[in-house]
Amino acid sequence: MTNDIQQSSALSAKEQQRYARQIMLDDVGMNGQLRLKQAHVLVIGCGGLGSAALPYLASSGIGHLTLMDDDVVELSNLQRQIMFKVNHLGQAKAKAGAKVLASLNNEIVIEAVIQRADSDNLAAFIKRADIVLDCSDNFATRYAINRLCHRLKKPLVSAAATGFQGHVVSFDFSDAGSACYECIFPERDDNPVANCSTLGVIAPLLGVMGSQQALITIQALLGTGEFGVLHSYNAKSLQQKRFTVVKNPSCACCGQQKAEQ
Repeated sequence: MTNDIQQSSALSAKEQQRYARQIMLDDVGMNGQLRLKQAHVLVIGCGGLGSAALPYLASSGIGHLTLMDDDVVELSNLQRQIMFKVNHLGQAKAKAGAKVLASLNNEIVIEAVIQRADSDNLAAFIKRADIVLDCSDNFATRYAINRLCHRLKKPLVSAAATGFQGHVVSFDFSDAGSACYECIFPERDDNPVANCSTLGVIAPLLGVMGSQQALITIQALLGTGEFGVLHSYNAKSLQQKRFTVVKNPSCACCGQQKAEQ
């Protein structure tokens, strides 16, 4: 763990100076900034999405960040995973990312978990977090995260991006009526292996979607956010569309039949 700093019930003079531009916002203020300081956010995946979301979460004053990733930095990552530099090649992404974030904000707790996210190890980390960001790049991990967040009633902000298309969607699982990721993308045996490695991606798109994940997370922690909405983004036209997500009664994760079991 990096920067094992005691959480307090007040902002220090240094913190008030650091976050002054946020504190002056009506939607934030001193109380809102304190909420961010006391929050614990779990970010699963330190690739293109995580690299964009994490620096904004750290610089905005999220008091405790947990980074989970088992991969190492490769040369092909540097095109889009902007948290990393040439000198990070071969290093574990979670550990290298924690060091970068500590250099950006040394007043927060940053925890590096060098493990692959799966159903066997995720629950303990999700239980500790106030909100979870799914920055992974494959369906299997997304389904595992979605199901555990739903079971543990933890808010989830999920995003994906390939080619010139991206989306971000959020769920508040403390609401029994909330839809889930599988309501939109049902699990099938023939789910494509579609990620940056197989389809390619234009680099700034990851920045757009990851930054939106960070923004949605901050708004949720401040109590000003809106869950159950999917934002679809076209990087060629720069157009974004907004869709309200409706619960699927037949959903294998959160549907009526599952609830009755």
